[in-house]
Amino acid sequence: MTTQVDITLDQAMTVIEAARKKAEAQGTLMDIAVVDAGANLKAFVRMDDAFLGSIDISIKKAKTARLFNMPTGNLGQLAQPGQPLYHIEFSNDGLITFPGGLPLKNKDGVIVGAIGVSGSSVEDDHEVAAAGAYVLLK
Repeated sequence: MTTQVDITLDQAMTVIEAARKKAEAQGTLMDIAVVDAGANLKAFVRMDDAFLGSIDISIKKAKTARLFNMPTGNLGQLAQPGQPLYHIEFSNDGLITFPGGLPLKNKDGVIVGAIGVSGSSVEDDHEVAAAGAYVLLK
């Protein structure tokens, strides 16, 4: 029997806060979602005036990162025309396959959930997600 390690609410809120601080430093307005090890929403923040459409995108980025245990941008590379996972974004009630979603690992390197960020360029989204993910490794 395998035991699943799950992100705690306190950890999820720490991830959200680190990501929010990075977004503020960038001058961006983000929707930030954290899912648990089972890809269920654990914590969410929508910064004031962040895009409404980015709510769903941030949650789906987090779910995608957890369901496939990889950054969403990496999955996106595999989902391009002619690549082995072309059209995967239509599975699982919709996936997001561009940057901004990352698995969350604890200090032992175990995946405990994932973060998804949306609201700016994919580069900014990825940087904000990375800031959130990094805080669990400290």
